[in-house]
Order: sequence, then C-alpha cells, then structure tokens
Amino acid sequence: MKILKHGPLTWSNQHLNITQPVADYYDLANETVGSPLQIYNDTTKGIQQIIKDAIAKNTTLRVLGGNWSLSPIAATKGILLNTKLLNIRFTITAASASPAYKGDPRKLCLAQCGTGIWELNDFLHQRGLSLSACGASNGQTIAGAIATGTHGAAIGFGATQDAVVGLHIITGPDKHIWLERASYPVLIDSFADKLGATLVRDDEVFYAALVSFGSFGFVHGVLLETEDDYLLEAYLRRVPYDASWTQMVTALDFKNPKLPYTTEKPFHFQTMLNPYDLDKGAYLTTMYKRPYRSDYTPPKPNGAGIGPGDDAPAFIGKISDMLPGAIPIVANKVLALSLTLYEKQFGRLGEIFNNTTIWGKVSSAAIGLPVQQVQTVATVLIDINKTAGPFAGLFAFRFVKSSKATMAFTHFDPVSCVLELDGVQSQATQQFYTAVWNRLEQLNIPFTFHWGKMNELNPVRMNRMYGNNLTRFLAARAKIMDPATIKVFSNDAMKQWGIDTI
Repeated sequence: MKILKHGPLTWSNQHLNITQPVADYYDLANETVGSPLQIYNDTTKGIQQIIKDAIAKNTTLRVLGGNWSLSPIAATKGILLNTKLLNIRFTITAASASPAYKGDPRKLCLAQCGTGIWELNDFLHQRGLSLSACGASNGQTIAGAIATGTHGAAIGFGATQDAVVGLHIITGPDKHIWLERASYPVLIDSFADKLGATLVRDDEVFYAALVSFGSFGFVHGVLLETEDDYLLEAYLRRVPYDASWTQMVTALDFKNPKLPYTTEKPFHFQTMLNPYDLDKGAYLTTMYKRPYRSDYTPPKPNGAGIGPGDDAPAFIGKISDMLPGAIPIVANKVLALSLTLYEKQFGRLGEIFNNTTIWGKVSSAAIGLPVQQVQTVATVLIDINKTAGPFAGLFAFRFVKSSKATMAFTHFDPVSCVLELDGVQSQATQQFYTAVWNRLEQLNIPFTFHWGKMNELNPVRMNRMYGNNLTRFLAARAKIMDPATIKVFSNDAMKQWGIDTI
C-alpha cells in the first residue's frame, strides 16, 4: 500500500463547519502491480501496520471517506486516513456464492471502502445494475455512507446500509474478519480465506457493524446486493398544506388527488415546507420506479443549477446570514429560483441523485422520528420559528423504510421520517436547532439524531434514543475488537456522546 504522510496540519470538512488541527494526515492508495485481489490484500496488511503503529504510539485514527459529514464523527487530534483512492470493485462469480444464497450472484458487488457512490453508480450501470437506494448528495464513499446511516427517501427499501450483505473489517493489527449474517449466508466459507480473513457469521455483530460511525475498526470492503437497472419517474409539485397533507404524511396515504398516481406507492417520497409562504402549499417530491430503457432524456438542472435529486444544502448556502427582517424575503426569492416545479422527469438512480457539489456554507441537522408525529413536529417548527427564528432555511421531511441496523437512526417502524433542517451557518441557526430539540423533548416526542449531521448528543440523550440497542452495540464490538484497538478508533465526539465505553 502507498502512504503519503503530510504531517501536522489543520483539517476542515467539506462543509467548513468543523476545523481541527491533526497530528498527521495520510493519503492511502493501492499498489498498482498485481491482480486486484493481491493489491487489495496488500492494502489490508498496510492498514494493519498503521493500526499497530497507532497502538504503539498511543494515538488515534479516524477514517475519512468523502469528508462529507457535518458532525465531528470523523474528527480526531490524531491521524486522519484519507481513503478515497481505495476504490477497487469486484464482481462475484456464481462459484463464490454460498449454496444457501437464494439471490443472484451476478447482482453482488464487493466495493473497497473508498469507492465513491458516483463510482459505484457508473460501475453498476455498465453491468445493467443499480444500487437499490442512496442519499441525495453522493459525495460520500460507500464505507462512509453506511457508517453514518446515509439515507434517501426510499419508503419501500431503506437506507444505504440496508443493501449491505457482507463486510470485510480490519479489527486489529493482526486480525481481520469477513462478516455476514448467520441467518443470511451469501459467500462460500472459503471466500474469507482468499482475503486471509476469519469468517464470522453473526447477526448481532453484523447489524451492529452496519452503522458504526468509524468505531468498529477499519471497514475495508462492503458487499452489496444490487438490482437490475431502472429509471425513476420524478415529479415536484405543490400541494395544499392542510388536512389532506397531514393524512398523506402521517398515514402514508397516497390516494391524494394532487399526486401523479393515486393507486401507486412512490419509490421516493419527501415533502418540504417553506415557513414563509405556507399559503402557497407544501412542496412534494415523488418518484416512481420504472423498467430501464435507453430512449429517455436524462434530467437536467434548472436555471439555478439544481437537479431533481438535489437536497436543500445544494442551494440553502445561497441564503447568506442577514438581518432577521430580511430572511423571509430573501428565502422566498432563493427558494423560488431553486425549487422550480417539474413533471415526469426520467433518470437512473445515479442520474437523479448525482450531486457532489456544495454551494456556500450551510448548517444541516436531521433527526429520525415516527411518521405519526410529522404534523405535530411541523406545527412545533412553525411555532418556534415565530419565537426563536426566523430560520434561514426550510423544513424537509423524507420518508425511509426502517433499518435493522442496531444503531440506525432510521429505526422507527415501519417507516421513519427524517426531518432535515438545512440553513445558513450562524449562531441563530444553532439556537433554532437547540430550541427545536428541547421542545420535542418537552412534548415527549421520540427522535434520534443523524450521525453525520449537526447534533447535540450527550449520554442522557443517547440512552433515551437507543436504550438497550446501545448496550447490544457495545457488546457486539467487544466480541471482535480488543480494548487497545477500540481506543485507537475512538475520538472526542464518541466520548462526549457516551459511546466510548470499552
């Protein structure tokens, strides 16, 4: 493995809301001589040596993917490992599939940790395949995306991690494992031998490792189940913000006559509220799955450069921090230009959700909550905006199938709503967030924080949000990692949040 060490420097994330000095910054890259498997295994050995050195020097490691997270989950005072050049992709042959596997081996893909979501989309499309779901912004790597529970609005499938069926995890200086579920074996037992890894089939450990925010060792490879390529038929409309909206979002009732199809469940479902023009209704994005065909016109950005799959951070940064009285006027102008309505746009998943660009400095917080609480929460937001606002942004609600991952923040059954509060970076925005979290707690509305976005987690909130799941997570980690390695993969955020227990 190739390592370029930059020495001490000041690191910032992509969104520029976190800046921190680090002891060293390593660019990691694969060697170029040998077969892909030989090169991959050589990188495993290189990473093990890095872990060994970190233990000896009593320093910490954090693994960077796309550098996309707005939370301090990737930050460290120790060594940052940039993995974006670790991007080998493998197809799986039928001979490597377990006899017990009921799926199609042709649709399995093993991606090295630094493979970008956009790279996966291209790789799969060339083979007539597609990811089953992804986030709105695809600047993430595959390992980073699952580590924080990156989601879209796939109400019938789930978040990115829910497509994972196997993990190659380097758990120490002299140990690495191939991890699957005992209840769902995918590859033959001898596949682990090809990696030099120990085979572990354990549902409890698997679900704990899926969303593990960099604390479960070095996730080197991710085995994904994909599906035949498909198109999405996308719409952005405005619908009345009234009782019919409430019925639609709290009961997932798609018989609303304002929907493009009243007898079909959308693949993708989200709604947005601009608190400064509610009289014009809510924004509603729906997308429907269609068989792939080549004779379509791919989606194009609108006049403001915003595409049909872009989320609010793609344009909220255009609203600058300003005097409170000007926020409603400017917000309405920016949103009117950015959120132009469209009908029947077609594109592959990777074409609809293809944004890897950030426009300006943004703050972004998100929480998971039960769909039954959406109207109550919307009312709370509008009320707080009058007393602790005005909020320089909008309120977005995405709906995603509940995840089985132990620490998934989208764990509310059967569908979780993800409230996204995207606004400008300012003290006023942070104060608005705090007021919202406090009010929801006062009302006993259950919610969880998105691991990769701005949050105010602490041990009390962690226990309230995850309870026994946190205990299970820590126990599962202890089964495969020793205390010295757990310490290496910790950071200040995990200590502050109460998940640093060894």
